[in-house]
Amino acid sequence: MREYPIHVTGANSLKPARQPRSWRDLGALLLRWAVVIAWGFLPFPAAATAPQAAVPEIAFDFGNTTEDRPLTHTFVIKNTGAAPLVIEEVDPDCACTVPRYDQTIPPGGEGGITLTIKPFSVLHRFKKETKVRLNDPDQPRLVLTMTGVATPFIEIKPSHIVRLRGAQGDNIRGQVRFYSHLPAPFQITEYRTNIPDKIEVTLKREVPDKVYVLEVSPKGQVSGPFAGVIDLFTNSKERPRLIVRVFGEIYLPSAGGQ
Repeated sequence: MREYPIHVTGANSLKPARQPRSWRDLGALLLRWAVVIAWGFLPFPAAATAPQAAVPEIAFDFGNTTEDRPLTHTFVIKNTGAAPLVIEEVDPDCACTVPRYDQTIPPGGEGGITLTIKPFSVLHRFKKETKVRLNDPDQPRLVLTMTGVATPFIEIKPSHIVRLRGAQGDNIRGQVRFYSHLPAPFQITEYRTNIPDKIEVTLKREVPDKVYVLEVSPKGQVSGPFAGVIDLFTNSKERPRLIVRVFGEIYLPSAGGQ
């Protein structure tokens, strides 16, 4: 209880020298003290105790590369917050991308997400994206992107798939070219198929040591659907074996030649 000084005006007269001016003033004073006391027991705002991810780069370009090598890059993640940063999930858009990462990064610490694209998984200009989920309330998700241009050792055009479709007796054939980007001379030394009773196969050298042409056609009396592969073997240690897939659908001519 607050004590007030006593002012004496006479022998038998005692009264307080100062009193609160009103109950309103007293109520306001008590309210201010209540706020101060309550503030002392309130927790700090959530942002002050939360993790905070700082990612210097979210995209990386490998530039020009070759298809046979693994492509690896580590994305650095810093925790500038006051609580541990947890990498809850790393989800690449392709099974060919293998992730490794630091699951928990302490306050003030630094970790990383390492992504590796497996060999022979990309061709020409490519773009691979990986989604990351964090416990950062301000940045719960981010996307990491890897790009580049992968040159194949042996380029197959227009495709490694040949489709033979038409009527029996028609001039049906498919053609595939193999272009070598190898520095050394390239040769296809042997080929064989698992459907020799269905197709005719010829291989020609169009440009010595660089370009080969494969031609495929159905055998004369073949009809109905069929599927198989042509295996080609080369002198290249980088691509010792090539595969062409063949799909056929040969139907008999209609009566009357219609």
